[in-house]
Amino acid sequence: MLIAITREVSRSVVNCELTHLARAPIDVKRARAQHSQYEAALKRLGLAVLSLPEEPDLADSVFVEDTALVLDECAVILRPGAESRRPETESIVKILAPYRKLFHIEAPAHVDGGDILRVGKQIYVGLSTRSDTNAIEQLQDFLQPYGYEVHAATVTGCLHLKSAVTQVAEDTLLINPKWVDKNNFDGMNFIEIDPSEPYAANAVLIGETIIYPTSFPKTQKKLEEAGIRTVTVDADELAKAEGAMTCCSLIFNG
Repeated sequence: MLIAITREVSRSVVNCELTHLARAPIDVKRARAQHSQYEAALKRLGLAVLSLPEEPDLADSVFVEDTALVLDECAVILRPGAESRRPETESIVKILAPYRKLFHIEAPAHVDGGDILRVGKQIYVGLSTRSDTNAIEQLQDFLQPYGYEVHAATVTGCLHLKSAVTQVAEDTLLINPKWVDKNNFDGMNFIEIDPSEPYAANAVLIGETIIYPTSFPKTQKKLEEAGIRTVTVDADELAKAEGAMTCCSLIFNG
């Protein structure tokens, strides 16, 4: 069974880290309602949702994806690029330990899970303000024995690699080509986001269906015309915290 780890939106999310967006008021109650809608979508697609309680003092802790990379063979506890986020990993270690052998990214390296895109045995890591080459080298050392190849991909204009590209089918990526170069991803097909919706490249692929935000109808139409099944949720409140679909869950085989 697929398991999704999620975490309740922190009451301190209004103090979240921001890199590319100007700070805007965040309605915590509305963000929590939208997050519940997201968890409900995961459940409808057959996942067992393990919802963790809020971390009142950790503003960005709803974005659990940034704490770990979970593969079938092992998990890597990450070291987020923002120092304020590093305590988020403590609870995730306790949750994942019964499921996987754990590796740990060691200082001074840093990497956010939002910068890690896995496509089969290919692991793409965004070089961004939150992730560095030292972390890529450590990931390669951990994962090569399991047959994974780790590749660097330069990211510009956005927070994370998965702000710019995510997988929407077995052989297809949804991409904003202004933020990451297609040439990083050999052998893949691409659906380009509508240029008027630059943040539209983030989707969660579950089987043959994606969970996708309602905020990007033009790109959604392109996805549906390409035969991609979509389940939509409202997510504009956490988007003010530079959050997206993949950020809010850690999904793995239980």
